[in-house]
Amino acid sequence: MAEKTESDPMFRQEVEVAGHIIDSLLLPKILDRIAALGGRFDILDTQIGHGRTDPSYARLMVEAETSELLDDILDDIAQHGANATGGGDCQLEHADMSGCFPEGFYSTTNQVTEIRIDGSWIPVGDQEMDCGILVDRASGTARCVPMLDVNKGDAIVIGRDGTRVTPVGRDRNAHDAFGFMNSAVSSEKPKGAVIREIAAEMKKAKAGQGKVLLVGGPAIVHTGSRDHVSRLIREGYVSTLFAGNALATHDIEQSFFDTSLGISMTHGGGSEEGHEHHLRSINKIRRLGGIRPAVEQGILKSGIMYECIKHDVPYLLAGSIRDDGPLPDVVTDALDAQRRMREMAKGATLALMIATTLHSIAVGNLLPASVKVVCVDINPATVTKLSDRGTFQTIGLVTDVEPFLRVLVDEIGR
Repeated sequence: MAEKTESDPMFRQEVEVAGHIIDSLLLPKILDRIAALGGRFDILDTQIGHGRTDPSYARLMVEAETSELLDDILDDIAQHGANATGGGDCQLEHADMSGCFPEGFYSTTNQVTEIRIDGSWIPVGDQEMDCGILVDRASGTARCVPMLDVNKGDAIVIGRDGTRVTPVGRDRNAHDAFGFMNSAVSSEKPKGAVIREIAAEMKKAKAGQGKVLLVGGPAIVHTGSRDHVSRLIREGYVSTLFAGNALATHDIEQSFFDTSLGISMTHGGGSEEGHEHHLRSINKIRRLGGIRPAVEQGILKSGIMYECIKHDVPYLLAGSIRDDGPLPDVVTDALDAQRRMREMAKGATLALMIATTLHSIAVGNLLPASVKVVCVDINPATVTKLSDRGTFQTIGLVTDVEPFLRVLVDEIGR
């Protein structure tokens, strides 16, 4: 709890942070955030680990001129693992209505979180940012819960007391590409080294040591990269596919007409009445009853969606207000799509987000910080938005989709 004395007008709170806070630059980050937000700090104690695997520890006094400012600072640095010292169990309040948290609820991050119940720290399951924490006293468990899934009477954590966050440290089994806080966005990033590590992660997943989630946009088809993604699915390097109506539609359009948005995938020029091709493709799939029936009847014979059906790769197509058709496989209820994505993303170890801003941000919001995220887009703003939104572990590659996928497939084939 923040303290203030009559002789000193500053509000203050003691916090501590532990782990690999030096080599992962967490401690400098916390100090910088305190100063940037208008607060002050005093380092009360530090213990530096001597070996690469030894954790470090720091205890700080954080000060601010107002209680509100101190709360803002504590909320901010808590995301980096700075937890208030002292205190007791977390505070619980029962939701007074469904679909809403009680006022003052604890807002979660994507970092590993624990809460204190009856003097013991217990882990919070289903870690996800921008949720609340639902506690089941009978089973002694806690989990993140989205606002809309709250039921009247649910026990929800209130405030920061009795909560602590453990930030994800540097991956000591990887090189710098997947190192902690290495999410700078640059078109000059050494892509070859990053792609080699992505390929290594995908090989590990195929061998049963992880799960690769591919989040794809229609530019995969427009840029002539469809065959690369089809091969990755066919050879078992993709565990789950998230996309929208557009990717599936233009993938199927290429199978039926060899065009994408009416542009020939062979000679790159326009096709007669090509602007109708995507709509005719949707209509044919709707008449057949969906993508799977089209494959089973031998009508759809190639492409990304074809390979998903043939190799039992689960996919989710989330709809948009601008969709034509849409395809019968598209989930048009946004909340339903979000719930399905949340469930299907569980267990992912690598999320590969390619040329899709909105889907990348949506999926990034659902992933815990432990999931390695790679965002590939020709527009650096896409990666910046993803990182700014809170998916700080994102590695951004600013490049055209086709060269990236071509090199990735070649690297996996080595």
